[in-house]
Amino acid sequence: MKLAGCGKDMVNRMRNVINNKKIIRNIRWIAALFCLLLFWTAWGAKGAAAGEGGRVSILFTHDMHSHINSFRTVYEGEDANIGGFARIETIIKEKREQFPELLLVDGGDFSMGSLFQTVYETQASELRLMGAMGYDATTFGNHEFDFRSQGLENMLRTAAGSGDELPSLLVCNVDWSQAGEEQLEIKAAFQEYGVKEYEIVEKNGIRIALIGVFGEDALACAPTCALSFQNPAEAVAETVAKIREEEDVDMLVCLSHCGTNEDKKKSEDEIMAQKVPELDVIISGHSHTTLEEPLVYGDTYIVSAGEYGKAVGAFTMSSKEDGRWQMEDYELIPTTEDVPEDEGMKGRIAEFEKNIDEDYLSYFGYTSDQVLAHNSYEFSTVQDLEQQHTEHNLGNLLADAYIYAVETAKGYDGIPVDMAVVPSGTVRDTYVPGDITVEDVFNSFSLGIGKDGIPGYPLVSVYLTGKELKMTAEIDASISDYMKTVRLYMGGLNMTYNPHRLILNRVTDVYLTRGDNGHSIPGEASPGTERIELEDDKLYRVVADLYSGQMLSEVTDMSYGFLSLVPKHADGTPVTDFEDCIVYDGDRELKAWAGIAKYVASFETNADGISEIPEYYKENRGRKNVEDKKDLISLLKNPNKYAAMIGGVILFSIIIFAAVIIAVVRRMKR
Repeated sequence: MKLAGCGKDMVNRMRNVINNKKIIRNIRWIAALFCLLLFWTAWGAKGAAAGEGGRVSILFTHDMHSHINSFRTVYEGEDANIGGFARIETIIKEKREQFPELLLVDGGDFSMGSLFQTVYETQASELRLMGAMGYDATTFGNHEFDFRSQGLENMLRTAAGSGDELPSLLVCNVDWSQAGEEQLEIKAAFQEYGVKEYEIVEKNGIRIALIGVFGEDALACAPTCALSFQNPAEAVAETVAKIREEEDVDMLVCLSHCGTNEDKKKSEDEIMAQKVPELDVIISGHSHTTLEEPLVYGDTYIVSAGEYGKAVGAFTMSSKEDGRWQMEDYELIPTTEDVPEDEGMKGRIAEFEKNIDEDYLSYFGYTSDQVLAHNSYEFSTVQDLEQQHTEHNLGNLLADAYIYAVETAKGYDGIPVDMAVVPSGTVRDTYVPGDITVEDVFNSFSLGIGKDGIPGYPLVSVYLTGKELKMTAEIDASISDYMKTVRLYMGGLNMTYNPHRLILNRVTDVYLTRGDNGHSIPGEASPGTERIELEDDKLYRVVADLYSGQMLSEVTDMSYGFLSLVPKHADGTPVTDFEDCIVYDGDRELKAWAGIAKYVASFETNADGISEIPEYYKENRGRKNVEDKKDLISLLKNPNKYAAMIGGVILFSIIIFAAVIIAVVRRMKR
């Protein structure tokens, strides 16, 4: 029995050992599962992009150009009240309700384009309001340099010293290697603000590298910019390599002020997308492009929402299994009157707005909402001026305003203006039917600063020979199809051109007129009271804004001397400093926008005592005529020296080509 009992005890002990081993095995399994769960959770937190949580919502703007208030313009073919930070704030808040951790970015040119730019240096309202809206970052555009180096430095220091929340300012391609005293002053202001090459932000568990870059064409459009820049694509590639080496990021977003172009060889952001394929998104500013659908190169998306805050771009990115990202739900949200204005933002704007009348417009005797004229007509849009190569009533009005302003200025020297020139790229907005206010006029021509340090480009007066005026017309007829921002609208000069003729030989008729404007010939008068033939060696007085005058002198350099335009003083000596040619109204610079304001307020008044834009500007006046003829006589008649030169080059090329063909045929026969 004892033995039997002992045997039973041993059996029980063996059973306990076996059971303990099972428990241990179970514990090990539980521990393994627990570790696996921890690993899975940690992996999911970092790489949630592969799951439901791995999505990033992005809102973007670019080229807002100080359009802090809503404004009246033409949008999608209709007269509209559009834009404004108060509406943009409403869109941001609505999107944040859906995506609390959305990314909000801007592609540069946040300044210069409305009366708010007049307090750019002293208030820095653009950056401070963007900070209040929660923008994560923006970059520099060419117009941030419009007030020259000192203006930019003052603005950055004002913003940094405000104590307000501010967006990060990013630019990776400034070349400091040749920096002199002026450049080092800018660098000091950059450091005070905290300008960086890139920044890492985290949204919804996704680490995003934001990179800022400044384009080559942007630099060409910034004559007062003292900085040098590296090639954008090369600099971004180097920055991406640096980020990959030093940072742990999931997404790469480039805030680019390079832009896109119909000519793929000049489309800087498309070139960058191909040269830096690691980029996930390029926010494309500068060219004011509106992309209803993104441009896609491999896994890189290029997006643009147009100018002036007329629309806010919105899209969502979700990850793919290969670690790259795909775009979802891309849309452009118009900031029309359907979007209510955020009251809190309206209050913030009003705080800055009160300084405009006091600090700037009082100098000219205006207030921002002052009505200058009533308009009953449809004017061409800025897009029309660039895209449709013909005459436009908006161009006529502005050119006539220059002539009127100079010839009615205090201290006018009595020398009539022969021609006024308005390039399309300097016109920033149009006029819609209704009242035209001081703010509307300023918005239409808002660029630059004068020698006096006061915002607004002044008018300048120079002299060109009759031969050079003919060349100016030829440049417009032949070159502006390739550089649409230099399409010219002129007062005092009429021209006819045939777009089918050889380049630089397209103008078939050109002459001056006197008295063809809304003042001298009211109603439906025929264009021009007097035809004045151009004399090649005679000097003629030409008026333009300061920026355009400077660009006229660049024609000779840009064409390597092939085309010669040399602006001169009245005595025929070449102009070396255009600030010496500024037109004054008494002791003040005659600002281009103020000249336009003076002109539109000068017409006959209606029953309410308000100036009425005359019917003269209802339609075109025969200043730029397109001769659409393709017959041989029309194409070859009256060739100029450029046609002979080009024809000689073509003939020489044909002879060389024929000689090569003959040589090849003879060799084959042998």
